[in-house]
Amino acid sequence: MKEIIWLGSSLDDVKQFPDNAKRQAGYQLHKLQNGDDPSDWKPMKSIGPGVREIRIHEEGEYRIIYVARIADQVHVLHAFRKKTQKTAQHDLDLAKRRLKEVVV
Repeated sequence: MKEIIWLGSSLDDVKQFPDNAKRQAGYQLHKLQNGDDPSDWKPMKSIGPGVREIRIHEEGEYRIIYVARIADQVHVLHAFRKKTQKTAQHDLDLAKRRLKEVVV
C-alpha cells in the first residue's frame, strides 16, 4: 500500500471539505494507495509530468492534485474547492511550487 504524503496545507484543506466530499476524497485516495486509478481524474500536464487531478462532485466541485509515480508514495500537492469552470492560476501555481519540494 502506498503512503500518502500531504504537502503544505493539503490535509487541512481536505478536512474543510463537506462530509460527503471528504468521504469521497478518502475513498479515491484509498484507491490510489492500492494502485488503482480514481473514478474521475484528469492529467495536469501544465503542473508537471505525472501530476493528476481527482475530481469530486459532491455538494459542489472539489479537486485534489497529486503525483503518485515517486517511489511508493502518493504526494498530495493541493486540495481545494473549484468555483469556476477554469482552475484558478493561484491553485496551479501553488501545486507547481509544492511539486518542486517533491522532485528536488
